[in-house]
Amino acid sequence: MTYVKSMINESRTAKSDRVFLTYVFVLLVFGLIALTSASAPVGYERFSDNYYFIKRQLLYGLLPGLLFFFILARMHYGHLKKLSWPIYIFSLILLSLIFIPGIGTVLNGSRSWIFIGGFHFQPAELAKLSIIIIMAALLSQPNRDLDNWRTGLLPVLAIVAPAVLLILGQPDIGTLSILVVIIFAMLYLGRTPKIYLMILGLLAIVAFAGLVLVAPYRVQRLTTFLHPELDPKGVGYQINQAFLAVGSGGLWGLGLGHSRQKFQYLPEVNADSIFAIIAEEMGFLVSSIIVVLILAIGWRGLKIAKRAPDEFGYLLVSGIMVWFVWQSFLNIGAMVGALPLTGVPLPFVSHGGSALMTALSAVGVVASVSRE
Repeated sequence: MTYVKSMINESRTAKSDRVFLTYVFVLLVFGLIALTSASAPVGYERFSDNYYFIKRQLLYGLLPGLLFFFILARMHYGHLKKLSWPIYIFSLILLSLIFIPGIGTVLNGSRSWIFIGGFHFQPAELAKLSIIIIMAALLSQPNRDLDNWRTGLLPVLAIVAPAVLLILGQPDIGTLSILVVIIFAMLYLGRTPKIYLMILGLLAIVAFAGLVLVAPYRVQRLTTFLHPELDPKGVGYQINQAFLAVGSGGLWGLGLGHSRQKFQYLPEVNADSIFAIIAEEMGFLVSSIIVVLILAIGWRGLKIAKRAPDEFGYLLVSGIMVWFVWQSFLNIGAMVGALPLTGVPLPFVSHGGSALMTALSAVGVVASVSRE
């Protein structure tokens, strides 16, 4: 009994991984600075306030995000295993509210937001974290035999399927691709037989091909990705302007605040195009440092996962790191022409209160695991 009490006291006083938290803090501060610069013209044009978007980021993203970060960092991560079902069901309810008229809001052709009590919230951001938590809980069950696909693997897939289908119904292909990668990565780390992963991978490829073919605008996006010069004023406009921003930055950049593309030339400069503005203003060198910093966060996070006391903590942190790194790769890859445009934000940098709040909550979970 005395040993158990000492372990609890040690858990409460132990320090989280300061190196990991420092990496995240540096990226967060840099993101706030970059957002202040990139969003000033569009904020003034739409709302007559240069600081409109940074104010919203601080009020609806940073402040609640820090609150959840400190709560989750101080709480033992093992409690999340007990709360995995309520968290997941809550995220499904929010995802379902999107389709209710008067609550769900359509933006850029996607029904991804809910509007309640004067606040906008994107449930897909919470869905990413909730799926990681529920899958970590399911895959770490002692009696979970993934070698038996009927009783081990199929129930896990059936449980996460509603969230995937609700996001598909929005439709939000960018978020859907992130969820699919998270699910596959966690199944692999949970020691799912490779033959099952191969079969699921083939089914996913067929499904994505079908999604592209049934929607003409997705075919146009793919064609534009391969040949952005074919329609420079239409579908290819955003990617061509992004190329112009990245290329004009050169090695050292034009200087903080001196971007030309952010003055109503490049769309979504405060969201998914913000990396192009960073490259234009701060150049190749700083842009490369940001990429290295993101990789460092992922690498340090995986080290924390490897040292986790149990399989639940290992899967929890691993899933969060896969989420951060893959989403960053999707965003940056689209801006440099390595991937098609998906419209996903750059974690800790792009404007989005829901995204920042959920990301900081996830960092709190990682901090809790690292304390152990």
